[in-house]
Amino acid sequence: MASPVTEAEVVRVRVAGKINLALRCGPLREDDYHELATVFQAVSVFDEIEARWAEPGVFSVRVVGEQAALVPTDGSNLAVRAARLLGERFAKDPVGVELVIHKSIPVTGGMAGGSADAAGALLACSVLWDLDVTPDEMRDLGALLGADVPFCLTGGTALGTERGDQLAPVLSRGTYHWVLAFSHQELSTPEVFAKADELGLADDDLTVPAGLLNALVGGDPVALGERLVNDLQPAALALRPELSELLEAGEEFGAVGAVVSGSGPTVAFLAANESAAIDLSVRLSNDGICRSVKRVSGPVPGARLLT
Repeated sequence: MASPVTEAEVVRVRVAGKINLALRCGPLREDDYHELATVFQAVSVFDEIEARWAEPGVFSVRVVGEQAALVPTDGSNLAVRAARLLGERFAKDPVGVELVIHKSIPVTGGMAGGSADAAGALLACSVLWDLDVTPDEMRDLGALLGADVPFCLTGGTALGTERGDQLAPVLSRGTYHWVLAFSHQELSTPEVFAKADELGLADDDLTVPAGLLNALVGGDPVALGERLVNDLQPAALALRPELSELLEAGEEFGAVGAVVSGSGPTVAFLAANESAAIDLSVRLSNDGICRSVKRVSGPVPGARLLT
């Protein structure tokens, strides 16, 4: 198969991390996933994925940036798996790709960093290889790779059900200002779900608080902050007790809401406005209670082409 681009050309995609504004966790399903109901919001911490043409059958990845050493670069890398799957399903002739991932989304931080990279690889490779694939087909393919991948393709604010991969858009007015506090240690998603099972945290009632959805419609950060919920948070705190101190510090420093994002250990603090977010980030940084902090805003779009 001839390359649709010259070797000097590269496709670049930017993809956002996510926060779970609500995460309700149900019983374990027969497919070993938990039944979930979650409200995602994509926020302005981004990974960038570069895709260059490679010889057919060659799928390689290089990772640069903070925590790059924690990301596998073999066939288990989710972006590599995404590229292979896309090629198998939609390319008429053998294809290959050289991927470069520029990391900013925390690794094993509860913000879907691996899923974001998979989503970015799907979009980048579909353009590089000039494939005829629809957005719906790409989301379906993403769901085979991971429950968060479809949302990482879509972005914005959305309600996820079943494994979290069945999405419905959620009306959200205004911009929300967050301060992300990154922990000194990582947490693996399977470890947190296993702890949740051990603690008996699963609940058959997967209702997302109506007040949370109403707060998004009204663009009210204070009301939203009061209704953030994560059924996995007790499990994350049991595994990383120091996160309780971090949550308390953020609320003491003026956050209107605080929640462990997904399986953690990243803690997301909601501020009343941009000025309050600046003040909160400075106070958290000076306190030295976490590895680093980052101010972000949301919602933002999902995977998008840069070139």
